[in-house]
Amino acid sequence: MIIKSVNLETVCGITSKLPENEFSEFAFAGKSNVGKSSLINGLISRKAYARTSAEPGKTQTINYYKVEYREKSQKEIEAQGLDASYAQEKSVYFVDLPGYGFAKVSMETKEKWGKMIESYLHTSKPLKGVFLLVDIRHKPSANDCQMFDWMVNSGFSPVVIATKLDKIKRSQVQKQIKAIKEGLNLLPGTKVIPFSAETKQGRDEIWEVINSLREDESEEGV
Repeated sequence: MIIKSVNLETVCGITSKLPENEFSEFAFAGKSNVGKSSLINGLISRKAYARTSAEPGKTQTINYYKVEYREKSQKEIEAQGLDASYAQEKSVYFVDLPGYGFAKVSMETKEKWGKMIESYLHTSKPLKGVFLLVDIRHKPSANDCQMFDWMVNSGFSPVVIATKLDKIKRSQVQKQIKAIKEGLNLLPGTKVIPFSAETKQGRDEIWEVINSLREDESEEGV
């Protein structure tokens, strides 16, 4: 994956009008301090482009990051005998949603955030995929389960990413993934992608999901 450019293009507050973007969008949801900003930084190969903080609830807006990239280099294409389309520059939006659960704000503000997120998920036409982030160290919280169920009942097929992989021993990984699957009541065969912001393990797998869901811009209108 070759990241050509990244731009924080739009920041939407509670009263902001959501943008109408041209390219495919992928939304990232999760409780406060689960590692959404760190995940986005890992995907775009930037250390601190999406702001991270040890203070839960730091992301209090919907942030739209426009990412321009190529799937493969010319050298990789030639070596692997791939189609030339892998070298074409593509554009997507990563949408960082406000974290839920621990933000130190009033109940009224939390409700407004909830309505804003709901409005986004229901009205964004370019939205191609939704990722739910959970902490691999713990069983899914009641808020995690509620968000996952809401996504499914709203017609989405959320991809679950288990963050903070580097915080547990390798021998614990499968046990924790099983606990996440059981906690969210996932259907058999549903994939959970472990991710580490430190080692970037899981990055390529997430990008594969994004590319498989992304609508080919060259075929739009055909």
